Amino acid sequence: MRLFLGVDGGQSSTTALVGDEAGRVIGKGRGGPCNHAAASEGRANLERAVRDSVGAACAEAGLDPAGVRFEAACFGMSGGPEDKRAILSQLLTIDLLLVTTDAEIALAGATESGRGIVVIAGTGSIALGRNDSGRTARAGGWGYIFGDEASAFDIVRQAVRAIVRTEEGWGPATTLRASLLDATGAPDSGHLLHEFYSPEWPRDRIARLAPRVDGAAAAGDPVAIEILNSAAVQLATLAASVRAHLWRPYDAVSVAYSGGVFHSRRVLERFRVLVELDSANRCIPARYGPAEGALREACRAAGVRPHINE
Repeated sequence: MRLFLGVDGGQSSTTALVGDEAGRVIGKGRGGPCNHAAASEGRANLERAVRDSVGAACAEAGLDPAGVRFEAACFGMSGGPEDKRAILSQLLTIDLLLVTTDAEIALAGATESGRGIVVIAGTGSIALGRNDSGRTARAGGWGYIFGDEASAFDIVRQAVRAIVRTEEGWGPATTLRASLLDATGAPDSGHLLHEFYSPEWPRDRIARLAPRVDGAAAAGDPVAIEILNSAAVQLATLAASVRAHLWRPYDAVSVAYSGGVFHSRRVLERFRVLVELDSANRCIPARYGPAEGALREACRAAGVRPHINE
């Protein structure tokens, strides 16, 4: 049997899909985050995440992970692929190995053709586009220090800033204070900040508090509403920047969205309205997830037309 592998290696988790010679998914597995590999601990995390996710996918497909050989595999890696290819080539037996970014595989799965724009807002954020001539452009995605605007982590960061301002007397009152203190067990914002700077609260764990901000906004908290409205504007701006680099005015463009931030109805509805202010844009959900996009790329590289299970 010809076997193919697609892996989405993200900041929060790793998802692996095994496909057969028809490009159908026959096994799926998950592992931990694997976005950094430079330090020894990061390399160990990467190796464990890949082994766990691929092992689980092989087990579901009825395959022995130790003996399986993949005709082609595509890994889309958060944090960039440059330092991961050598590690990945030693972990698995793969005839054709593709290592790219998580944004590339998200775009590969976002539309049937792999053309258009995908805006990703999960733990981090980025927009990537590819036009009919194959040219690509990106906006955002520069990490939590200098970028990741409107990501789940950034939304929580804005909420924490609002809490600090409330306690220091130079910001409006907000229910976000009680919500985040309750979620973390911290008595005040000072303790909360110390917790968030500790190893016990990595970025992906902090990002998982973003639904608290969405809940506060749904209950009418004006500070939370402003944070989410601003996030939608920033994500729409990323899409507009990519569009301007790759398409002419009035060219029809599909703008797909992906990631947990878009589970917020407020963010999604405002984002869609802003994107479709340009009548040539069509805002759509990503057709497939990033892992499916990676599997599609692996199949295409081997000359197989993928038939991803709906």
